Amino acid sequence: MQATDTVSPPSPSAVERPARPASTLVVVRDGAAGIEVLLSRRTQSNDQFSGAWVFPGGIVDAGDRVAHQHCVGLDDAAASTRLGLESGGLDYYIAAVRECFEESGLLLAVDETGELVELDHVRGDTLGPWRGPLHRGERSLSAFCSEFGLRLAVDRLVYLSHWLTPFGRPKRFDTRFFIASLPPTQTAAFDGTEMVEQRWLRPADALAAGSGLKLLTPTSKTLALIGRHDSVEALLAWAGSARSVPLTMPRMGTGSQGTQPVTPDEPAYAEIGRLDPERTGTACYDIQPGVAVRLSARVVRVTANNGSVMTGPGTNTYIVGGGAANEWAVIDPGPLDLEHIEAIMKATPGPVRWIFVTHTHLDHSPAAMMLAARTGAQVLGALPDHDEGQDASFEPDETLEGGERIELPGDTTLHVIHTPGHASNHLCYLLEEEKLLFTGDHVMQSSTVVINPPDGNMAAYVDSLRALTERDLEWLAPGHGFLMAQPREAMQGIVQHRLRREAKVLAAVQAHGPAEAPALLATVYADVPERMHPVALRSLTAHLIKLRDDGVVAEADGAWSTAA
Repeated sequence: MQATDTVSPPSPSAVERPARPASTLVVVRDGAAGIEVLLSRRTQSNDQFSGAWVFPGGIVDAGDRVAHQHCVGLDDAAASTRLGLESGGLDYYIAAVRECFEESGLLLAVDETGELVELDHVRGDTLGPWRGPLHRGERSLSAFCSEFGLRLAVDRLVYLSHWLTPFGRPKRFDTRFFIASLPPTQTAAFDGTEMVEQRWLRPADALAAGSGLKLLTPTSKTLALIGRHDSVEALLAWAGSARSVPLTMPRMGTGSQGTQPVTPDEPAYAEIGRLDPERTGTACYDIQPGVAVRLSARVVRVTANNGSVMTGPGTNTYIVGGGAANEWAVIDPGPLDLEHIEAIMKATPGPVRWIFVTHTHLDHSPAAMMLAARTGAQVLGALPDHDEGQDASFEPDETLEGGERIELPGDTTLHVIHTPGHASNHLCYLLEEEKLLFTGDHVMQSSTVVINPPDGNMAAYVDSLRALTERDLEWLAPGHGFLMAQPREAMQGIVQHRLRREAKVLAAVQAHGPAEAPALLATVYADVPERMHPVALRSLTAHLIKLRDDGVVAEADGAWSTAA
């Protein structure tokens, strides 16, 4: 997918630009290899839409309301309820039908027989000449319907999504997306004015890196959503089900691909909202190793250059403190990487007095002793119960057990919380003044944590998560990834994920046992790429041990079966 809706950073003066109501109609059909979507290329212009491949759509205008009387199967009250409006909801449906006809030559309307109008050669020659006058506002849609005895088949449109253009863009739209099946007796034809090319494409083909298509964010996200379904029937059934349609408003951010929108499903979205409340588009949407990011007056983040399938974008080091004394603590100094240690020293505004470690896995603690030697800082943390995969160099000056409250400069208080599960010695640190929890590997962004026995313990992990959901938290600062909002929901989601996986483990044992753990792997982790199965085997074993301790399964000579 191309990040092609890149623009210059928005200026604060443009932040409050009002959004205009608009509608978009996604037309789909079943192709030989799956669902196909109608996309049209816009003509070259001086705005962000120049040359973009889009769905038919445009502004809701005053004439659309006049056409209410020509609609079939849906009135304004029902349409407004569906769109969450007090009134005027039907205008959006009508605008979608009109724009699709103007731009693509497809008309969702029924004739006097109640059937979708057939745009054969004769009828098409009669109706087609109205496309230009409708587009230019020279003729009204109501007059069009009256002239030919048509009723707009707005009941054929299914409400799909709601998008609001980010603040700071030169043109802003409050757009309702609808979806409809291609009328069987019609053929799409671009208008040659706004649209200069047209294609039917599978979503995967449109999104492919080599497609060469310029896709705006709402278009690419909509294509990805459609691509999850196998047929038009299944897609329309899902879209028309009893579901909420949330408002999606991207936030502008900057990064390696320039300035571009960031949507709520992307990792940086919550952090951008926190760091850029004025919506200037200056917060970063990607993790850049070695670059210091000021998260608050008390907190700076620097990420190690050790990104991988296991560590995501890299291990985060947090620098916490400040105040009049300008003294700082480092949480998780990371791997033994001289370049990263230098980045920590450069990013710290004052002397380092304390080094806190969440746990002693090799991407979190090995730099602690070298950083302590350079700064004279006190090292605090805990030792693991088992040595496998641990940092043997770690020697804390003070061993933490959980429950300690440590006062740092700048009205900064760290509350130590013992959170075993990922590791026996895992600690989280709560910055009480900001209700921000430094989670280490207890919660990771965009991936699940590996539980590796014997030091890892699945039951302890789930219990630790549940205990944290009872605390008053507002933000999570994970060991890998961006700041995360809605901590309780995030941790409850992890618990539910673990319990669903546990249910799959039990079902696999019931179906295949007695069986050794590797024999269960392909069934339990069928949704995980095979290259990750060796890692998944560790968590599978942890699940089996938990089920054994719960008295649900039994193990004999390495083979697992249901308990008698």
